[in-house]
Amino acid sequence: MKIAMIGTGYVGLVTGTCFSELGNSVICVDNDTEKIKKLNKGIIPIYEPGLEELVHKNCEAKRLSFTSDIEEAVKSSDIIFIAVGTPPKDSGEADLSSVEKVSSVIADVMTEYKLVVGKSTVPVNTGKWIKKTINTRNTKGIDFDVASNPEFLREGSAINDFLYPDRIVIGVESERAKNILCELYKPVDAPILVTDIESAEIIKHASNSFLATKISFINAISILCERAGADVQMVAEGMGLDKRIGKQFLNAGAGFGGFCFPKDLSAFIRIAEDIGYDFKLLKEVERINDEQKKGIVQKIKESLWNLRGKQVGILGLSFKPNTDDIRYAPSIDIIGELLKEGVKVKAYDPQAMERTKEVFSDITYCKDPYGVCVGSDALVILTEWDEFKNLDLKKVKELLNTAIIIDGRNIFEPKTVREEGFLYTGIGRK
Repeated sequence: MKIAMIGTGYVGLVTGTCFSELGNSVICVDNDTEKIKKLNKGIIPIYEPGLEELVHKNCEAKRLSFTSDIEEAVKSSDIIFIAVGTPPKDSGEADLSSVEKVSSVIADVMTEYKLVVGKSTVPVNTGKWIKKTINTRNTKGIDFDVASNPEFLREGSAINDFLYPDRIVIGVESERAKNILCELYKPVDAPILVTDIESAEIIKHASNSFLATKISFINAISILCERAGADVQMVAEGMGLDKRIGKQFLNAGAGFGGFCFPKDLSAFIRIAEDIGYDFKLLKEVERINDEQKKGIVQKIKESLWNLRGKQVGILGLSFKPNTDDIRYAPSIDIIGELLKEGVKVKAYDPQAMERTKEVFSDITYCKDPYGVCVGSDALVILTEWDEFKNLDLKKVKELLNTAIIIDGRNIFEPKTVREEGFLYTGIGRK
């Protein structure tokens, strides 16, 4: 099939590339001309395991191309996916101006039937607005359909999530749109749930908000464990063995981040308010997550007493391993608070340092984890990269000013680290 993917962010680039891997002809479009120039030179603007190889493979096979010419892409494609950014406004609601602009262009240039599919995470009823926008400008009366196909890609495992998903959700209002999308996803071995457009739009926000709720729940439990002398990992294991609960997203830590969970949670709260429901549960999920980041700073204070003039080493800047994404990452808030307290910060991350330099130019970036340790009064772990789990603790102890580790992701076993002579603080650990 001929596909136009409008928007080459994390979702658009991965999705477009994977559709080409399935044998489709895909044009990825973006109004950022510099990004398109880089992509055409084989330079991938994001870090996602396996993506670079897949892009090069499908470009060489002439199934994947990149352009800033949205009009030509729309004209030459049968299916048009809208995967543009929907950043949060100050109010928490999603900014849908880019979705509207793309919808207008589609209406202006289409000359034959098009299936317009919402891929961006959007509030419920966005599909109706897309349809209304196209109808208003569709003076020639060209036939079209609007559908919703929410994405469930996790950064760090996005390609696998696309090719081997738990489910595929498509929201449609015509048999023609349903048949086209079912045919498109035929090579993917996964159940396809066909719904109305509004239900599909809610499924995405509801899924992410539920997962965020699980994380905040176990983080709240970690506080209880610390005060009661229990171990949150044992508690989580006991909970997770219940098939009704499951073990995923029950890892206590420094809080959730990334662009999806915080943004979608805030947007869903606002969506609920707009249709007359005060979603207090999700407001508490947000509050717990904010408090968890503050709790890391408090643990550092409790370990070092006075912070001003001290040096703290930070391992991990991305919001999770296997990505360079620092959007809403706990590290950003935590480093910001440390700098306000007069702390000197040294940091290392395998992938995210260049992006972090755009936020903090006044901290020291190191070439490896051990460089972070040199002269630091405490070592703080904020991302659970495998590289950090295999540190030579004897060497770490020699390099630190004081043998203090604040483990914000519980990557170490407390007993093992303490036997090495460290003052160790985890999250909810006995």
